[in-house]
Amino acid sequence: MSGTSERPAPTADLIRPAVTESNELSSPGTDPDTLAPPVDFRSAFTAAPLAMAVVDREGLVVSANEALGALIGARSGALAGRVAADLVDLTSDARTWHAYREVLRGREARLRCTRRIKHPDGHAVWVQVTVGPLPDRGEAVLLSVADISARRELQARLRHLQMHDPVTRLPNRTLFFERLSAALEAESYDEGGTGRIGLCYLDLDGFKAVNDTLGHRVGDRLLAAVAERLTRCADEAGYARASTPLVARLGGDEFALLVEDSTGTEQLAELAESVLKALQAPFDLSGQRLSLSASIGVVERQAAGTTATGLMQVADTTLYWAKADGKDRWTLFDPERNAHRMTRQALASTLRPAIERGEFTLEYQPLVGMEDGRVRGVEALIRWNHPQFGVLTPNRFIGLAEEDGSIVPLGRWVLATACRQARRWQLEHPEEPPLFVSVNVAVRQVWDSDLVADVAETLAETGLEPHLLQLELTESAVMGSAGRPLQALQALSAMGVGIAIDDFGTGYSNLAYLSRLPVSVLKLDGSFVRGFQYDGSDDKADKAVAPNPADEVIVEAMIQLAHRLGLTVTAECVETSSQATRLRRIGCDTGQGWLYSRPVSPDRISELLGPPGVQAAVGNP
Repeated sequence: MSGTSERPAPTADLIRPAVTESNELSSPGTDPDTLAPPVDFRSAFTAAPLAMAVVDREGLVVSANEALGALIGARSGALAGRVAADLVDLTSDARTWHAYREVLRGREARLRCTRRIKHPDGHAVWVQVTVGPLPDRGEAVLLSVADISARRELQARLRHLQMHDPVTRLPNRTLFFERLSAALEAESYDEGGTGRIGLCYLDLDGFKAVNDTLGHRVGDRLLAAVAERLTRCADEAGYARASTPLVARLGGDEFALLVEDSTGTEQLAELAESVLKALQAPFDLSGQRLSLSASIGVVERQAAGTTATGLMQVADTTLYWAKADGKDRWTLFDPERNAHRMTRQALASTLRPAIERGEFTLEYQPLVGMEDGRVRGVEALIRWNHPQFGVLTPNRFIGLAEEDGSIVPLGRWVLATACRQARRWQLEHPEEPPLFVSVNVAVRQVWDSDLVADVAETLAETGLEPHLLQLELTESAVMGSAGRPLQALQALSAMGVGIAIDDFGTGYSNLAYLSRLPVSVLKLDGSFVRGFQYDGSDDKADKAVAPNPADEVIVEAMIQLAHRLGLTVTAECVETSSQATRLRRIGCDTGQGWLYSRPVSPDRISELLGPPGVQAAVGNP
């Protein structure tokens, strides 16, 4: 019989003297006609296929039928006087033992439980034990034992099918989460081990192409082959360790390797490296030679305080990073990177309401003539006064606005606000040449709205003349434009609006196409200006930037080309007087940067303009 604990010592009222084999239907001191089955039922009791025994109130077998003897591997006659609880392992846990004694004492009506007993020939038998009173015989109870081994085996097979993937034969998502949840329960790591858990969550790169081109049958065979390699990696990783990682297929081409009692990130990194290396070898599927790679998100942390849902969320995020970083690699979860992602999501979810609440403002950075240092225009730069994160610059949210389309209403607001402000400066300083305002435009504004109509309407409402508005688009957005974007640029140019290419020199640089675009201004990317060779006497020079004389040659060539095409040139990121001197010497028209001014409020621009007729030079060219 099975059972790891000793049977609790019976109390005195449960101990009775043993009976002889010849008195198998009675016990000493008891009337056989009282406890034995009635004569009418004796033959039925003996011949019944269900294993049964009559047990007295002390827990001793009074009589047992042949079916019980066959089930436990003993002669039925030899069972009389035996302790019934020992025959069917009712003493191995305290709860069952207590319930059984309550039935013997008449305090409970019935006990039903499932036990696993061991046959003398070595095989195990699952049985369902029922103990209940005999009608009209208060001195005894009837113990019946049903062999449920076949049912248990069927249940086990059904559970295996339910918990395993039919293609790879690996544990499926259900079993994986069952194991993961169990590993995160306090009892599992309080009893010993490292108290940590690790997870490699992987996705096959380009697997969809295999299904699409070769069919799902080949795809399934490839998944099975991948499962074999992952299992081999897990077995090797588990060698000489406390446990072997669990390999599971979570669905599609997603797999997971769960490491319980992990020893740290180094162990998970080694496992991820071995998986990548194992999958890099080509797969030979009956003449089909296929190669693939995987992206793996790796997470390792304390089990305490971790939930299955939380662990899978960060694993999925880390897997996304591995994909975004170039695939065929593993990436370790980074809390700082995740915090940035969470901030990004928080910004994305509040972007549109922020436009409606008026949380955005504009600052303006002067565009200064290189020859005289006078302000010619300003670039409008948007700021988000976020109630939680403070003042945010455009690089924190413009990309989000382009992704969700909110750049369209936000762009309209920027255009109207900037034009209104430029008109106000013109009216405040009527004796000075009016400032033009430069507004950044995203390509999505051209595709998702009627930019030409928006500009025309704004100019009409604000009274600003078209030539005092300049629209900036990035080089990568303008170069190669065709269809609607090109038509919009041509219409705006015909209207008199200036078109500037921002960050010129870092994108396509299609010079042949440049001559056919309705562009009036090139804005040189700041990387060229920062790379200028500075004068050693310039204390403000950035000593961290290595001098690059070639940059000056390149910039001079671009300026000459622009002038030949009838374009003016603005240099961004002018920060030192030596940069301004060199740019002026090689013919640059306009400068923009901290040498002249940081982005400032509209009132500060009014101060730079000064009283009517007395505008002062800005910066120190």
